[in-house]
Amino acid sequence: MEMIRKESSLLKYNDESELNDSDRQLLLAAKEAVGTSYAPYSKFHVGCALLLENGVVIKGSNQENIAFPSGLCAERVAVFQAGANYPGVAVVAMAVTVKADDHVVAEPIMSCGACLQSLSEFEMKSGIRMRTILQGEKGAIYVAEKGTETFMPFQFETKALGK
Repeated sequence: MEMIRKESSLLKYNDESELNDSDRQLLLAAKEAVGTSYAPYSKFHVGCALLLENGVVIKGSNQENIAFPSGLCAERVAVFQAGANYPGVAVVAMAVTVKADDHVVAEPIMSCGACLQSLSEFEMKSGIRMRTILQGEKGAIYVAEKGTETFMPFQFETKALGK
């Protein structure tokens, strides 16, 4: 028997003043995207901003539907928009933030598994691992420099399909 181990780590910043200008601007764009969220059922609003290799910033927010699970998370709204409007252009960084209607989300949230799988495929297509910046409504900021593999170390990859 052999144990296969993959480790991951995040950088933790105490507040936005510790971020570089590019990361700070991307996080601000994600916070703006929170305002476009449609979340009348969960009351949990998520905003995402993607920085593309060509310098374009794409925003997305979660969009719910009364017929669960017909809605989409902010990350997939943004990445599918990027793929539709800028095919072949890599995502180099992503920021995600959140706001709840009935409580303060004090810790950064992680993307769900469906979003991570979608994002990882964009990384595989481009060959670039996106820098990921995460923050709750305020406080600490987590940064992952190794892309989606940080959160999903044993990814489902196209090579499993013989490609």
